[in-house]
Amino acid sequence: MRNYIKLSLALVVFISMMSFSGSTTSSVKTTNKSSVAADTLTWKMLGDIKYVRKKHATYGEVEFPQVNMKLKMMQKKTVFMSGFIVPIDNKNYALSKNVFAACFFCGKSGPETIAGIKFKGGAFPKLKTDTYVTLKGTFRYNETDVEDWIYHIEDAVIISQSK
Repeated sequence: MRNYIKLSLALVVFISMMSFSGSTTSSVKTTNKSSVAADTLTWKMLGDIKYVRKKHATYGEVEFPQVNMKLKMMQKKTVFMSGFIVPIDNKNYALSKNVFAACFFCGKSGPETIAGIKFKGGAFPKLKTDTYVTLKGTFRYNETDVEDWIYHIEDAVIISQSK
């Protein structure tokens, strides 16, 4: 009887160990197949910005952004970027580092935490506020027009989204 209990216990331990090792391997394979390309642009990179005070004809003295060299080299290049959707009006969205309640418009962040989006072909997909998306598009920065976004993602296509 004692040998039967030992044998049963050894069999349970063996089966348990084999089932865990098999599931770990398969989950790694599944993860690799379903992963999306890593972001080319991160919010940390976009946040590395300086401002210079200059005279402006309409607004007097204004702080103009100065984009770092790494971002300047990415001008008009294809990028991947993730963030939260913030509707601007009936025809425009922005990509935000933060959810709407903590976005640039609410005074909790700076203008470098948001990027204007223009979808490929002038499309206007129906997206809900705070939907987390990964976009593929062409990066453009702006250092001169104070009435425009500092960063833009043009010809954007949604690669992934989650509710």
